[in-house]
Amino acid sequence: MTLVDRAVLVTGANRGIGQALVEEALRRGARRVYAGTRQPLIHTDERVTPLPLDVTDAAQIQAAAERVDALDLLINNAGVALFDDLSDRALLEQHLAVNLYGPYGMTQAFLPLLTRSHGAVVNVLSLAAVAPLPLISAYSISKAAAFSLSQSLRALLAGQGVRVHAVLAGAVDTEMSRDLPVPKASPQSVARAIFDGVENDEEEIFPDPMSESLAEGWRSGAVKALARQFAAFVDGSPNAA
Repeated sequence: MTLVDRAVLVTGANRGIGQALVEEALRRGARRVYAGTRQPLIHTDERVTPLPLDVTDAAQIQAAAERVDALDLLINNAGVALFDDLSDRALLEQHLAVNLYGPYGMTQAFLPLLTRSHGAVVNVLSLAAVAPLPLISAYSISKAAAFSLSQSLRALLAGQGVRVHAVLAGAVDTEMSRDLPVPKASPQSVARAIFDGVENDEEEIFPDPMSESLAEGWRSGAVKALARQFAAFVDGSPNAA
């Protein structure tokens, strides 16, 4: 999928990776970019349509779906990451509400449009989905769950012509990771790599130097092979893998 003349929706579009994704989609020739944000957004490009959108609010998700008449690419980017030690259940539930149930609700709401266009879903996740970072335990758990959601949806939606991509990003220079004492990639470079991965039909996208170092091992590894084997059960042919 190239972005030329496509309709794209990005959640969490007012800052960080989300803002960079909006700008990169415009640069690549998107026909319409729906920018989902919790706060009001003004953009000078007439191709951008702001959408009031809190992904934890089912009514706002439904209202957004009713405003979009066509969609080729849904990018579930909105997220939360707070330092914790798993002593507060409410904090874990907050992370799950945004990072897991948010992408789930968005995908379900926009699935009819994506099925019609044979489009794609991109879930912006983290390397913490495959190797938890104990400093942000609730975040790691929620992203691991969202990764499993992505893999499950990929198998379940393939028959409808909808592809699902999981972005396994390392540290990115955003407000969310400001206090992590590690080298960080720029949001702009990550946005470019995400769209490159979509265009190359990469199921897992490794969009920065930290994550890219793990890409080949993941793609040829036993866990990915097992995921393919399990996915094959959806179409009734477990030996296809």
